[in-house]
Amino acid sequence: MPTPTLPVADATACCSTVTGGVLDADEAGRLARMFKALGDPTRVRLLSLIAAQPEREACICDLTEPVGLAQPTVSHHMKQLVDAGLVVREQRGRWAFYRVVDETLAALSGALEP
Repeated sequence: MPTPTLPVADATACCSTVTGGVLDADEAGRLARMFKALGDPTRVRLLSLIAAQPEREACICDLTEPVGLAQPTVSHHMKQLVDAGLVVREQRGRWAFYRVVDETLAALSGALEP
């Protein structure tokens, strides 16, 4: 049975550089949501834990113990990362798996380049 692929958001289409000119309100809002999601140390750690995995994906069941939080709390943080487009979620049976969206991270990095 083939493994389903996760959809990838096109973050490069939304993010010009902050220093390259005045951003319109929509673009500034999109960037702010992404950066806000990374404004919490737990979410930064969760993203780091996922990115450190060999396939850059992890099951929610593997994320609770390293951050020392209950599954519902980790799920809340993961929803924030999904809503910001930093990770994508895939349901496999009863477990949710999350994968880093490299394009979004690259777009965020590029958004701050002079």
